[in-house]
Amino acid sequence: MDALKRRFLIGVLKLFYSALMVMSFGLATLLLVSEEGRGVTPSVFLSMRIKLSNFVIFAALLFVWHLIFTACGFFESRRLSTSGSLVIDAARATTLATITLLVVTRLIKISMVTFGFLLLFWAISSASVALSRIALRYFLGRVRLRGHNLRHVLIVGTNSRAMEFARKIEARPDLGYRLLGFVDDEWPGQQECLQNSYTVCCNFAGLSEYLRHNVVDEVAIYLPLRSFYEYTSKVAALCNQHGITVRFGSDLFNLKVAHSYADDLDANAHITTFSGPPNGWPVLVKRALDIAVSLTLLILLAPLFLVVALLIPLASEGPALFRQERVGLNKRRFLIYKFRTMVANADKMLPDLEMFNEVSGPVFKIKNDPRVTPLGRFLRRTSIDELPQLFNVLKGDMSMVGPRPLPVRDYEGFSEDWQRRRLSVRPGITCLWQVNGRSTIGFEKWMQLDLQYMDEWSLWLDLKILARTVPAVWKGSGAA
Repeated sequence: MDALKRRFLIGVLKLFYSALMVMSFGLATLLLVSEEGRGVTPSVFLSMRIKLSNFVIFAALLFVWHLIFTACGFFESRRLSTSGSLVIDAARATTLATITLLVVTRLIKISMVTFGFLLLFWAISSASVALSRIALRYFLGRVRLRGHNLRHVLIVGTNSRAMEFARKIEARPDLGYRLLGFVDDEWPGQQECLQNSYTVCCNFAGLSEYLRHNVVDEVAIYLPLRSFYEYTSKVAALCNQHGITVRFGSDLFNLKVAHSYADDLDANAHITTFSGPPNGWPVLVKRALDIAVSLTLLILLAPLFLVVALLIPLASEGPALFRQERVGLNKRRFLIYKFRTMVANADKMLPDLEMFNEVSGPVFKIKNDPRVTPLGRFLRRTSIDELPQLFNVLKGDMSMVGPRPLPVRDYEGFSEDWQRRRLSVRPGITCLWQVNGRSTIGFEKWMQLDLQYMDEWSLWLDLKILARTVPAVWKGSGAA
């Protein structure tokens, strides 16, 4: 009966989302029709409605949209998902649906679907789908609080990870999980579980019998991977025989700063862990902004580039551009471009100046570096010397915002591996270090700021750093 009810509710949900997309299409059309001189007239709209071919095309679009919603997990159980992830999924699905609409209408040349129409359709469908998902989540939460739509979960293991999972689901009764208890053999650490008023339903040997005679919807396995691998596989196989959902924690290796997600490869699930910004549409938007901003600035600043390129060779012998090998994303080597601010043989003079280094760690900085030319000091103070890195951003070696790329010499001087995590993202022209004092900040604090940026990354954070970079450059804060 429950399976039939579930299939019925999923069917209703599929019809509901299809209706939302039809409503979004119709509302976008009516809004454009009501505005004089904007795209489509009422007569065009009415003439399109009476064509059978348009209904066939629209039915095909609905089918493709349904496939997109299915691929985005709209009809799967998402009890443990956050509201934010539901909104992101909604935006991803409606964006793909809008792109599909654009492609189809361009192929068959439907003049009604203008850029304004697509923008309206995307905005209306995104808002309606996201709000409906949040509303459905709220409604189901209220239903579960009344004791309906519950899932009975049994936890295998009584260690700290198992109890942490138990506390999380108990703290969220709206998720609809009813904790049956724990399964484990007696061991010294089990007393902590009993002292927290948790129930140990059975030992490992009694699990099979327990599953035969009790309602169990899910089994969450939190056993140490190394010492209990064989038994874990037996528990998973036993649950598979009973048709019971098995849940594993992704923190198998206790990676404190890692995020995780599941991938499918040849019908096999693979858990992927990563630290720093996640992949997905925010990273694509970041890259699109990098290209747009760098290209725009290169065009606008072209006269300044020309003037500086002419002045540098006049001020000191040597080329206008300085190129140096730097360490980038995942230790990829690339040539960074800067306006030359030092004498031509500056690298050869470095060993004689090492004793005067004024900063800790492997980096080299001195305030009155004798290798810097008078024009170079001005270029550094105004950060004009950094502008050619816009070409690195356009090429994809760098981003507008990210940890500063270090020379190979500095990277090879790293003493601890945690400092190398900063290389797991694309380096940037500006970053938290850049807007918080630059050369006045010690190496250890600099590395910590880079990791803080990675752990807290968002598009909004990038925009804030870019906004703070302008006054920092204007004041010449920490420039050396």
